[in-house]
Amino acid sequence: MTAPTSPSGSTAPRSGSSSTRAPVAHGSPWTAPRTTALLVLADGTAIEGHGIGATGEAIGEVCFNTAMTGYEEILTDPSYAGQIITFTFPHIGNVGTNDEDLEVSNLAASSGVRGCVLREAITEPSNYRASRHLDAWLKARGIIGITGVDTRALTARIRESGMPNAVIAHAPDGSFDTGRLKTDAAAWPGLEGMDLVPDVTSAQRYDWTETVWQWPDGFGELEAPRYHVVAIDYGLKRNILRCLATAGCKVTVVPARTSAEDILAMEPDGIFLSNGPGDPAATGDYAVPEIARLVDSGKPIFGICLGHQMLALALGARTVKMHQGHHGANHPVKDHTTGKVEITSMNHGFAVDRDSLPDTVEETHVSLFDGSNCGIALKDRPVFSVQYHPEASPGPQDSHYLFHRFVETIAATKG
Repeated sequence: MTAPTSPSGSTAPRSGSSSTRAPVAHGSPWTAPRTTALLVLADGTAIEGHGIGATGEAIGEVCFNTAMTGYEEILTDPSYAGQIITFTFPHIGNVGTNDEDLEVSNLAASSGVRGCVLREAITEPSNYRASRHLDAWLKARGIIGITGVDTRALTARIRESGMPNAVIAHAPDGSFDTGRLKTDAAAWPGLEGMDLVPDVTSAQRYDWTETVWQWPDGFGELEAPRYHVVAIDYGLKRNILRCLATAGCKVTVVPARTSAEDILAMEPDGIFLSNGPGDPAATGDYAVPEIARLVDSGKPIFGICLGHQMLALALGARTVKMHQGHHGANHPVKDHTTGKVEITSMNHGFAVDRDSLPDTVEETHVSLFDGSNCGIALKDRPVFSVQYHPEASPGPQDSHYLFHRFVETIAATKG
């Protein structure tokens, strides 16, 4: 980074600025914390900090997430596979972790998150639902973390220069081969052209009937399903399944490479295309032809995130890599079909190129941050998708209506 860094990895204050840590006078008992973790960027920048979570090394693309809550859901979202998450909110881990707020689907191997970058040290959890400290939780899930980093400076760098490739390393003894780490970071090819779905998709078919969490009873169970939906798992989040179940759908989840023929043989009332990680064009090599066949079947289809992007590819559009991506829980999106603005949760580094949308496709949603495409619908078939995550509840639940819109579409096609 252009500014000098302190032993903790924080950017040193500029002349005349204030600092929360006064300079250490000779003989002071305060000493800098020992460097036990590094974040080494592809350009050779090495950011020092204190290691948390698993030990070892991991390589990925560094992004930033602006959400103030939901760190456990973020760290288990399979859409983050191949990425190192920088949390802009400084206090992460203060409500601990539990076994209920995971987003990775039941049969997926892991979330695929490569690491996390935090500003402050993790405090002891203070929440009645907490069952484990975040540090222990990260260790158990094999996720490497670094604290003591000036995350504001790192975020500003990403905004200016884009999402860098990097290696995150944690060694309790503070011993690092920095030269090799720089070489590894520079050599990693990045997410463009990378299919990460095989790392996070389920290995076999399963059914889902659990509904959303309600105070004070917790999660419920769908007792009288109205419709049957087949969900293709490209990195599916649990709360998507819960929202579908709450809307009255029994869900059959199938692996990413399931053929359209096998899906249609299940006689679903509707088909769902899930979120997921990586380059949609790379996963689309095998997924897009099957999606096109599903569209031709006339069945109602609803897609989210990666599912939205690959649906667009199947309809003849293109996708592009974004400069910094959208990762956070405060993104305003306008629904052109209603004229309403909703506050949404987003997590994507690729986007649909609106200029490539064919005449048969209507743009239904748009980001009010940068004007990028956030939703499409076919004009002559019951098929639609959105770029953001309507199942997420970053405070408001503005986007839950989309699951009901999907069910209404199913009802209309069934007469």
